[in-house]
Amino acid sequence: MPRYCAFFFAAMIFAAHAFDAVTPGRALEFPRDRGAHPAYRIEWWYATGHLDTERGAMGFQVTFFRVRNARADSQPGRFAPRQVLFAHAALADVARERFHHDQRVARVLEPIVEARTDETSVRIDDWSFAREHGSYRARIPADDFALDLELTPTQEVLLEGERGFSRKGPGASQASYYYSEPQLAVHGTVRTAAGSIEARGVAWLDHEWSSELLAPGAVGWDWLGANLDGGGALMAFRIRAGDGRVLWSSATWRPPRGPAVTFAPADVAFVPQRTWRSPASGTQYPVVMELRVGNREFRIEPLMDDQELDARATTGTLYWEGAVRIDGSDGSRGRGYLELTGYAGALAL
Repeated sequence: MPRYCAFFFAAMIFAAHAFDAVTPGRALEFPRDRGAHPAYRIEWWYATGHLDTERGAMGFQVTFFRVRNARADSQPGRFAPRQVLFAHAALADVARERFHHDQRVARVLEPIVEARTDETSVRIDDWSFAREHGSYRARIPADDFALDLELTPTQEVLLEGERGFSRKGPGASQASYYYSEPQLAVHGTVRTAAGSIEARGVAWLDHEWSSELLAPGAVGWDWLGANLDGGGALMAFRIRAGDGRVLWSSATWRPPRGPAVTFAPADVAFVPQRTWRSPASGTQYPVVMELRVGNREFRIEPLMDDQELDARATTGTLYWEGAVRIDGSDGSRGRGYLELTGYAGALAL
């Protein structure tokens, strides 16, 4: 969704006229649109997934953000911070109830720090996420864990919103270009202090870029990306105001066979069922949700409660990003990730 963890850079990046605008009717083209779009303000590649290992179930997140710093456009030299990359990575070790996370930030300085424009390939030093020979490869040697995973597409790209034009608010300019790749087959290795193990599973990839995202008064959002058993895919989000009102919401459901269906705001509702208070930050998150999409209902429950990611060292934010299971009232089941932002304070976009 609003995988816009752009939330962090309003102070650094302003002058909206300096960025390209998101407009309806632009056809997304592949492989070109898998690469970076440096004329836009913010962009992210967001991979989340579930892993099956000999030590039990695990969840992982690998995210790279690209931010254009328009204030540096006129600065000479290759060291000017015209483009900045951020990366977040996390591993939820469910059996041990351990949540590992790490982060990186650096100005673009090719080839050490880069976001290629011709294909998915983002790198900060030895952290990388790149498309290689038709699959994605995530290499994350973090401080107390490491991921080396290959994510292979098994389905066509899922265009969110109106053929990739995804509204995020009542204003037409509050939108992004957005596509997903559900049902990615994952295999590779995971390393923790307990050693390295083989892992297999299923993942979801979001790629999104924009220049203006949230409506005035918005404080954050809730987002779900879920791989349903049998090959279905479900994405849903809502944008929240400070008084609890929903400013915008949307969902996309694609059955195992057949075209995707996009749902309007009136057809999407997130209903909190249980909250969890972080012992580290004191923030309270609605970690159990009921999601209503059209005439379908789903219950969303975390594999473990403590999946809060403290990104204050790079982006100044706290948010909850967690591995969840999905149970539909129609008997459908699935695995996905739930993102909860703006509960520790309004996001500054």
